[in-house]
Amino acid sequence: MEEFRPVPDALAYLLGSWRVTRSVQDRAGGVEGRFDGTTVFGPLNAGGLLHEEAGTFVWLGVPRPAERTLRFLPGPTPGTADVRFADGRPFHDLDLTTGRHVVGHPCSADLYRGEFTVRDPDHWRTVWQVAGPAKDLLLTTDYARLR
Repeated sequence: MEEFRPVPDALAYLLGSWRVTRSVQDRAGGVEGRFDGTTVFGPLNAGGLLHEEAGTFVWLGVPRPAERTLRFLPGPTPGTADVRFADGRPFHDLDLTTGRHVVGHPCSADLYRGEFTVRDPDHWRTVWQVAGPAKDLLLTTDYARLR
């Protein structure tokens, strides 16, 4: 059984820079890709964190630059976060107080199911399973704190 590390404050834990390694499996097509890069969680003026990810995504042997931006705002209870897309649309909640959190996010006809696990003060993981008529994906991302 995997052991999770409780985090009393998700935003405080995430603050800083992380090395990111993501595998992407298209289970319907049998194709795999990989993203390598960095994620920086920096303070937002209005409170919360700005998540900026940049790196290289390799798909079908072709490397391409890739980036994304999210907003991690203070959640409804202490230590939690309200995760939003860059344009402010809701994405999911995040509560790491037990070291593990499971969320769902509908996207058109597909459903994203995410699991967040904290391994120790410097390592955490997300696993997104995407299922629906348009997609059948497994995305596994490992984060390692950069010092």
